[in-house]
Amino acid sequence: MKTNKTLAHVFYVLIFAAGILLGKWLFGGADRDGTATEHIRSENEAQVWTCSMHPQIRQDKQGKCPLCAMDLIPLKPSGAPDAPLDPDAIQLSDEAAALASVRTMVVGRSNPVKEMRLYGTIKPDERLRRSLVSHVSGRIETLSINFAGETVQEGQVIATIYSPDLLNAQQELLEAKKIETSQPALLHAAREKLRFWKLTDSQIDEIEQTGRALPVVKILANAGGTVIARRVQQGDYVSQGETLFDLADLSSVWAVFDAYEQDLPYLKTGDHVDYTLHTLPGKTFTGRISFIDPILDKTTRTAKIRVETANPKLELKPEMYAGAIVKTSLKQQGNETVVPKTAVLWTGRRSVVYVKQPDTDAPVFKMREVELGASLDGEYVILSGLDEGEEVVVRGTFVVDASAQLEGKPSMMSLENTSGSETAISFTVCGLCEMCKDRIEKAARSVAGVSFASWNRETTVLDLAYNPEKTSPDAIGRAIAKAGHDNATFKATDSVYETLPACCKYRN
Repeated sequence: MKTNKTLAHVFYVLIFAAGILLGKWLFGGADRDGTATEHIRSENEAQVWTCSMHPQIRQDKQGKCPLCAMDLIPLKPSGAPDAPLDPDAIQLSDEAAALASVRTMVVGRSNPVKEMRLYGTIKPDERLRRSLVSHVSGRIETLSINFAGETVQEGQVIATIYSPDLLNAQQELLEAKKIETSQPALLHAAREKLRFWKLTDSQIDEIEQTGRALPVVKILANAGGTVIARRVQQGDYVSQGETLFDLADLSSVWAVFDAYEQDLPYLKTGDHVDYTLHTLPGKTFTGRISFIDPILDKTTRTAKIRVETANPKLELKPEMYAGAIVKTSLKQQGNETVVPKTAVLWTGRRSVVYVKQPDTDAPVFKMREVELGASLDGEYVILSGLDEGEEVVVRGTFVVDASAQLEGKPSMMSLENTSGSETAISFTVCGLCEMCKDRIEKAARSVAGVSFASWNRETTVLDLAYNPEKTSPDAIGRAIAKAGHDNATFKATDSVYETLPACCKYRN
């Protein structure tokens, strides 16, 4: 039994030794000159991992940044492109491209549609507004309309008035009636005088039939509608022509929207508009633009857009908030080159994209400046800088740009007047609209030392590049707060905040 175990151990040792000799015979050639081993070693040594936000971090393996906990990216690419690499191009490693989910798209042409969102309120149709006035001087004895919002019918009694002038005119009528046979023209003149003071024929006939002048005369509404303002109180003395009530016929109303000046070239009279009301969710009203104000508001930089809407059920009430969507085709400009907004990096003074180097499957990209046209819903029209058929980065653009910055290649931050000592930071700034974006970025760029400022309306994050030798985040935050916008460092004073337009009021 013991002999059998010994033989088994010897057998296993012989098999193990044979395996070693066979492996050395098969693979020893590569190790003999050290080529394969040296290649693996050099490739591992060439791979350096860094942080896109903190380029001073250098590690020899993948992991997290010790400062911001972001995923580290490869500093030097692995592998080589199929075609010669442009000296200004940036090549990512396959690992970095996969880690950043870099995606590209072939540029094409289309007939773009620009979608604009407008906000406004419901207003009475000014052409249907009326004023109920007193046609004689006198004292208001009674009022039949006591508050705004009441409905008035044409011919309804709205007030009674004591008028010495009207009383004298009635006396003249009675005297002329007595001499009607001999002086018919005098009676006619007395009647016409009362008609000019808006007494009806039935009121005049009543005076003639009773033979008594009426000390208090009824004032009748000469139009119907909804009372939107009451101008007098009972007992007031009014002059001839003085307004008693303001009326509005709400069977037809205006939806008046504010359109920013950059959207005005794409709006025209007759465009179809769909809008909704906050108070009537789920219901959509339609109309067409009937008027565009030719004068801009110098404070809000907007023009009024009027949409006429029938209102037979009186659902639309003045001062209701409304939100509209207007879709305008840009076919008049012909087929345009269009790219997603995620492909464009905007520096405030120029716009750049990253174009994939042709004739290679490797992730090699080069920055290119483009001229932006209309801003569409999620897309930009490119006026120049890109040709149909080129391939651009549409996802992971910031990672590609960060890699270009780390290697000293042309990037969105490589402006003519920037130095290598600049620092990039991001922080939250409160705001709501495009006017807020313009105000925030102007305030940030007004600080000496700031070379780049871009505020994202959706995320409310402001991206900055500044020279720390000339300014600081506190100085930038203070300047933005003075413009009326709360931020991560400073809060705007109430007096400054209250001067902002209504569309910019971000505080609840």
